Amino acid sequence: MTAPAERYVDTRLGKTRVWEAGTGSLLGYFAGYGGLVQWLPLLDTLADKCSVKAPSLPGFPGGPLSEDLDGHLDWVIAAHDSFTNSGLHAGCLIGASVGGAIAADIAAIWPDAVSKLVLLAPFGLFNENQPVADIFAQEPSMGLTKISNKPEQLEEWLAPPDGANAEDWAIFQLRAKVAAADILWPLGDTGLSKRLAKINCPTLIIWGEYDQIIPSAYAEDFARGISGPTHIQIIKDAGHTVEFDQPERVAEVILEFLSKSD
Repeated sequence: MTAPAERYVDTRLGKTRVWEAGTGSLLGYFAGYGGLVQWLPLLDTLADKCSVKAPSLPGFPGGPLSEDLDGHLDWVIAAHDSFTNSGLHAGCLIGASVGGAIAADIAAIWPDAVSKLVLLAPFGLFNENQPVADIFAQEPSMGLTKISNKPEQLEEWLAPPDGANAEDWAIFQLRAKVAAADILWPLGDTGLSKRLAKINCPTLIIWGEYDQIIPSAYAEDFARGISGPTHIQIIKDAGHTVEFDQPERVAEVILEFLSKSD
């Protein structure tokens, strides 16, 4: 796997890390659980065809501190700053899980900013008939089993990188969990249902077949609310971290979607 280039861009909250690789059409990526702690195999595959740029969200590894963000609008504006200052305006945007909720809001509030949208098991909605799991209430030993079909591999992926101080790394991960909780409180409902209709770009919605955090039925809720053309793809043998569990299949579906002219 090729290591991405790293640079930092200025935002109103401070310096924000951007990992990037590949050439071609612009493709942004907002990470999900735990932030982007290492370059994903999914992104490596996508970089064979696209110019992939992955800016860090506030509070997540590589991102500025998030303590000054007082509400969801603050979060979305801060993420939009990172998105724009990374040179992603008018490109395609992928958002996973927590990052999916933010990506959907950017596409809704700034419709000219996103040409195509890919949502990987995004948070943002709440269906009382099929409530999302409280990911932050899980026992640590059960958390990764709930999140991924490959919990042992995910635990290894989230481990401190070579040379990192274990205590400092634990603080980074705790900060990312706090940031995610701030974005998703309460129960993953960010009020996105009021804004979904403003998304008019082509949207691909991908869900893991065995998602134990957000039921795959939410894919239909997103598709019904979005004004632009939508396509749903349920990925077999994948949990909530569908991009980690089945990277080759997810990359195949995304690249097929990006190649279409609609």
